[in-house]
Amino acid sequence: MKVLGKLAIASLVAASFSTAPVLAAEQQFVTIGTGGVTGVYYPTGGAICRLVNKGRKEHGVRCSVESTGGSVYNINTIRGGELDMGVAQSDWQFHAYNGSGKQAFIDAGPFKELRAVFSVHPEPISIVARKDANIKTIDDLVNKRVNIGNPGSGTEATWNVVWGAMGKTNGDLKLASQMKSSETPGALCDNKIDAFFWLVGNPAALNKEATTTCEANFVAVKGPAVDKLVAKYPFYGTTVIPGGMYRGNPDDVPTFGVLATFVSSTATSADTIYAVVKAVFDNFEAFKKLHPAFAHLNEKDMISKGISAPLHDGAVRYYKERGWM
Repeated sequence: MKVLGKLAIASLVAASFSTAPVLAAEQQFVTIGTGGVTGVYYPTGGAICRLVNKGRKEHGVRCSVESTGGSVYNINTIRGGELDMGVAQSDWQFHAYNGSGKQAFIDAGPFKELRAVFSVHPEPISIVARKDANIKTIDDLVNKRVNIGNPGSGTEATWNVVWGAMGKTNGDLKLASQMKSSETPGALCDNKIDAFFWLVGNPAALNKEATTTCEANFVAVKGPAVDKLVAKYPFYGTTVIPGGMYRGNPDDVPTFGVLATFVSSTATSADTIYAVVKAVFDNFEAFKKLHPAFAHLNEKDMISKGISAPLHDGAVRYYKERGWM
């Protein structure tokens, strides 16, 4: 009896180990890299995960969100195999795929395994300034204290492109601050900086915080250098920050910007990406309600605009099923 008991226990233990991999395979855990918790990237990742997790019993994909340094960090971390997916500016999607733009991308070479999934909301450049700093256009930032974006972010990289295109360096600023975006409204209103620069979907909580806490205005981003950038690169486009959206800013402010895009790599399976894309577009009206920046999204624009890397095979499968390709 004792021998039989030991054999039975051994059989049960062996069975538990033999079935463990099968059970594990039923659930796949994926992580989306986003940005700071006060920007739009973080709720974008959260919105995608919310819809994916709602259907996890059907497809077995369980999604989580990680707050990160933003576009460039997300792309590099996907490349390193530590993130499955991420949100990134359309310009840095282009540069990463082609090994251009930022020196780190040039040194690493083209990231040909990078894959686009879809684009999301427009991200115009927002420069918010203290009204008493008398900054009306981007040219007025010379000799001012400006937050240019945290190190490694898409914001910092885009600042360097725009400011460099104007023939300027950070030495032309009184201070080139690199605080996290969440710190900038407080620094502005405490007179520690004169302006902050970033790319964000509107309406944005930090823009609202700055304009309601103290007297602040949006700065026009225009001129010959801007016109040349927009004409040269397909991932840029002119736009405005709508008048009346923020307190004390009744008029449209001209600017330009990029699109937020959702990216992955060939290392993430087609089945996983298919499940993620299906979760978003099968519930598209619900997705649009998850953040004000999504309100005017159009499905077909999301698979055509701001896309410079090849579409992921899993995304293509879904888009063909819908008759969009």
